[in-house]
Amino acid sequence: MDNIPEMFASCVFNDDVMRERLPRNIYESLHNTIDEGRDLDLTVANIVAEEMKNWAVSKGATHYTHWFQPMTGFPAQKHEAFIKPDGQSRVIMDFSGKELIRGESDASSFPSGGLRATFEARGYTAWDPTSYAFVREGSLYIPTVFCSFGGYALDSKTPLLRSMQDLNIQALRILRLFGNNDVKRVMTTTGLEQEYFLIDKEMYAKRKDLEFCGRTLFGAKPPKGQEIDDHYLGTIKPRVAAYMADLDKELWKLGIFAKTKHNEVAPSQHELAPVFTNTNTAVDHNLLIMEVMKSVADRHGFVCLLGEKPFNGVNGSGKHCNWSLTTDTGVNLLEPGLSPHENAQFLLFLTALIKAVDEYQDLVRVSVATASNDNRLGGNEAPPAIVSMYLGDDLTAIFEAAENGSEYCGSGGSVMEIGVHVLPSFPKDSTDRNRTSPFAFTGNKFEFRMPGSSQPMGDINTTLNLIVSEELEQFADELEGAEDFNTTLNELIKRTYSQHKRIIWGGDGYSESWKKEAENRGLLHLRDCIDALPYMVSDKNVTLYEKHSILSGEEIKARYEIRLSTYRKQIKIEALTMLEMVKKSVIPAAVKYSAELAEAANKKLKFSPSLDVSVEKTLCERISSLANACYRTCTEIENCVSVTHELHVKGDALVTARYCRDNTVPLMKTLRGYVDELETIVDSSIWPFPTYSDLLFTEV
Repeated sequence: MDNIPEMFASCVFNDDVMRERLPRNIYESLHNTIDEGRDLDLTVANIVAEEMKNWAVSKGATHYTHWFQPMTGFPAQKHEAFIKPDGQSRVIMDFSGKELIRGESDASSFPSGGLRATFEARGYTAWDPTSYAFVREGSLYIPTVFCSFGGYALDSKTPLLRSMQDLNIQALRILRLFGNNDVKRVMTTTGLEQEYFLIDKEMYAKRKDLEFCGRTLFGAKPPKGQEIDDHYLGTIKPRVAAYMADLDKELWKLGIFAKTKHNEVAPSQHELAPVFTNTNTAVDHNLLIMEVMKSVADRHGFVCLLGEKPFNGVNGSGKHCNWSLTTDTGVNLLEPGLSPHENAQFLLFLTALIKAVDEYQDLVRVSVATASNDNRLGGNEAPPAIVSMYLGDDLTAIFEAAENGSEYCGSGGSVMEIGVHVLPSFPKDSTDRNRTSPFAFTGNKFEFRMPGSSQPMGDINTTLNLIVSEELEQFADELEGAEDFNTTLNELIKRTYSQHKRIIWGGDGYSESWKKEAENRGLLHLRDCIDALPYMVSDKNVTLYEKHSILSGEEIKARYEIRLSTYRKQIKIEALTMLEMVKKSVIPAAVKYSAELAEAANKKLKFSPSLDVSVEKTLCERISSLANACYRTCTEIENCVSVTHELHVKGDALVTARYCRDNTVPLMKTLRGYVDELETIVDSSIWPFPTYSDLLFTEV
């Protein structure tokens, strides 16, 4: 039986290890760097590096790597051995403070959106001491930021750390207004629920679309899908349970608070949820979770699919971001308290969120805009593409009472006025989880349900931090100059809610009536990635990023160009994969089966000219028609790929991406329709790929 407390974080160079191994003055100096942002002295760095190396070697490490998050969306690493020649044909194990603090990587192969020239290809990694180093697979992993030769941020960690720092400053200003002088730091905390599919490795290897694209480009609906909800929270099959048990152990060793595991709605779909932690750590942990999920799956004969919509007709996968604000004294600032209508501090922070999501609904939508998430948003397993918030009946009633100047009558029947008292607890969660809401209040946090399952969460949390920081700054400016704090506070809450309550919706987000209602309210309906991304570089939003020193105008525009380019590349890969599968496998299978049908019909007629061969004839005609349609559509898609390349050469990324969306994607959907129908006709022994029935229901 494993000793879980001893196992937990056994591979992490965390605070306990540092306190044990580092001299007290070095430990305290390092904590000054971590807690107060002071520069790290090289002498301190050398001692930390030596102890970190000794600890890592004791855990079996032979190499170290600066682990960073470039704008590819995938973590990157370059491994260096600890060995150093001793001058006598031998080696010693060495690791210096300089090597800990900064590394150098060739940045030329990472996307930069024009932020660096080819002759300035160097990129630099710098240690992030706020995120613990860890040992995995024989290497010491050191979380770092990544920047260009010219000093531009080339990663998602740098802006995230900036946004956390900025939000801390503005939140502290608000707390001081309420007389709270004990708090020294306010942190965003995040819990990231991860959905995923497990597919048998042998089946996966027979599907080029899964290998190249992470999703099936073809697949007829199986006789049974998720209609009777028997998979959701059902008994976990033994092979999957063994995988989950192994996964938990690997994650616990890395200090990841893996807490919840269960079957999700779709066949072969599952979910893992960790305990909340500070956002920087949570983002790093989620990247690790995705890596470990894949490696453990391989050991168990599975492939872990993290794509947003691997299979049509069943639920896709999301990554719910549970976001809150917490003080270093352990107080959750989104905890309503015993009586939320009396808790003006809570209401003020909540009002800032309402205003932030309404004013920057475009940035919220942009943060989750990817080609793969386009396949998921708006389906019955995911929120719609219209951003809205859900508060629950009680909190909505409190705001309505404040707006109308009336007294709030709580669920217990008591009548009270909104005051400024900060009360310690709130025993009843009066909210319900509206599963159709993109941004729902769930007791003491907001659950942001729009992110896709494969998305790294750094940029998304940067956006949430930034927009809330902006509103808190505005609130603090107004309240710090108020002659009568209580009067100004109540008026601020009332006015802000009245101006921004259009973003609050408690009904069915999937309904057509909501689309009309949202339009009447003036809310944005950005249906896909290409509709959303141009808002990223609007003057309003670029100004916001620059004002708070999160990203410069050049940095945000570079990210815009990269995301458009990524969309184009992803659609191209999917189109070329379709062409290969159809021309080399689908059409030959159709021709072969129609030839077998024709041969069978001829044999019947030779035996007896009076025999009925109408079935063979009908099937042959339909197969021939569909095969011809497939071939014609392939030709059209090939033409689209050529035009896309020509547009790309001309250099307008938005025009190119729009062409892909408006021309290539519809043709791919048309081609899929033909192939999926062929799958229902062609003999299963001839059909070249595992079907949805094979992929989703093979006994595992």
